[in-house]
Amino acid sequence: MKRTLREQVLAEWRGVSEPASSPERTVSVKELIAQLAPKLGLQNRLREEEMLAAWNEIVGEFFAQHSRPARLVNGVLHVLVLQPTVLYELDRRWKGMILEKIRVRFGSRLVREIRFSVG
Repeated sequence: MKRTLREQVLAEWRGVSEPASSPERTVSVKELIAQLAPKLGLQNRLREEEMLAAWNEIVGEFFAQHSRPARLVNGVLHVLVLQPTVLYELDRRWKGMILEKIRVRFGSRLVREIRFSVG
């Protein structure tokens, strides 16, 4: 590979020739995280974060404004709800549908149960 003028001047000034540079391989942050997560044991935590971020899409705009997932512990998703009436609707009418959407999108192993509470 032909050296640039800058490299030639630096080599003369330093008195030592620079080693031939290898072509740089850039890796996106997403690729890097995907490679490191399993090694660090973070794969499940990343899936949890994806699921929490997708809450608005899963439950819809109205329920997303009145509820938020608080945490995911041992396959149980704890959701905080603003009003008891919304809690009733989510728990009695929508719980099965929400759980099914989560399982389709993220697999059946991530969330096995949903618990709603006013908070």
